[in-house]
Amino acid sequence: MTATPPHDHALDAVEIAAVARGDTLALGRIYDRYAPLLMALGVRILGDREEAEDVVHDVLVEVWRHAGDFDPKRATVRTWIALRMRSRCLDRLRAAPRARRQSLGDDPDETMARARPDMLAGDGAMDARADAGRLRGVLAELPLEQRQVIVLGFFDGLSSSEIADELGIPIGTVKSRVRSAMIKLRQALGVATE
Repeated sequence: MTATPPHDHALDAVEIAAVARGDTLALGRIYDRYAPLLMALGVRILGDREEAEDVVHDVLVEVWRHAGDFDPKRATVRTWIALRMRSRCLDRLRAAPRARRQSLGDDPDETMARARPDMLAGDGAMDARADAGRLRGVLAELPLEQRQVIVLGFFDGLSSSEIADELGIPIGTVKSRVRSAMIKLRQALGVATE
């Protein structure tokens, strides 16, 4: 296993400035530096390597077109690109057909099938499976209304307003249900509440 070299944020900013001026070689260097990170993020969110590759391509086209918008005072290049990747992946998930509407929240096991263990725990696969099983049990104990907003928000990546639209309820109700569910989840999982 080779160690990854530390990121040189100043060099990244110089490269993005070059991309903004139309330097295709600088874009190639940005690609070489960040494609592995973007692929890992895409596969983790989308669960599909081919889709992740498509999104990486889209993000790099976006970087090419919008490199002039990069502001080093607001973020590092790494963060700027990773946030673009995350946003495009979530957009792709939202645009996918929503077959989940038929059984949303009715069966906790079905609900948790979408919650991949790698989303729930650290690097250890056994820890992830154990945590997923524990979370599955805790989610099963939530009232249906609370379970729905947690699944839509955390596992499907929808915003509060999108959840409100999806369920046909006011946004305040969504936020209230999320808050109540999070309190119950923290208590059940033994996480200290603030």
